[in-house]
Amino acid sequence: MALLDWISESSGPTVQAEGVVLRLPRPGDYEAWSTLRAASREYLVPFEPTWPEDDLTRAAFRRRLALYGREREQGHAWPFFVFEAAEGQLVGAVTLSNIRRGVTETATLGYWIGEAFAGRGYCTAAVRAAVAFAFDDLRLHRVEAACVPWNIASRKVLEKSGFEHEGRARAYLKINGAWADHLLFGRVDDRHGDGATTAPDGDTSGA
Repeated sequence: MALLDWISESSGPTVQAEGVVLRLPRPGDYEAWSTLRAASREYLVPFEPTWPEDDLTRAAFRRRLALYGREREQGHAWPFFVFEAAEGQLVGAVTLSNIRRGVTETATLGYWIGEAFAGRGYCTAAVRAAVAFAFDDLRLHRVEAACVPWNIASRKVLEKSGFEHEGRARAYLKINGAWADHLLFGRVDDRHGDGATTAPDGDTSGA
């Protein structure tokens, strides 16, 4: 019942910021989503996991919504579609996934933008809005993100959104059928401090 409630056309929070609106995906979004993804296939494929053969079908979209619903109910993820605020047109998506609680209070950020809307500030606005939601609503302490080294546009989005480059992970994710190195980024909610503690006096563990 909770899952059916979640995928109804009127459920879920809405996040508005900088000319974009973020909300949970709905069944009625299928046509706009599949059209945008199809038109952006060549643009997106080099930066994403391999697309299943039926990825753009209505049945696959229903499975996607069901997965989103389970993950949100379990507190593991918050998926949002991104809409241009003035016209209400779907321009992309942003997701907070792999949410860990306890001593971590961390999530992983992922995002994509349709080719026709790239370079117009929508992705940066969506990322900033998602991070604000993570810190203010979910009360997370840290948000992590990663991108392949050659995705300069994605790196600029993260840097403009306050993320710091923290390193490089070898063969981190399988992208377009091949394991790829990724640049690692992080942003900490430092409104209550700088997010790090100093070593205790006399600590020589790193010596």
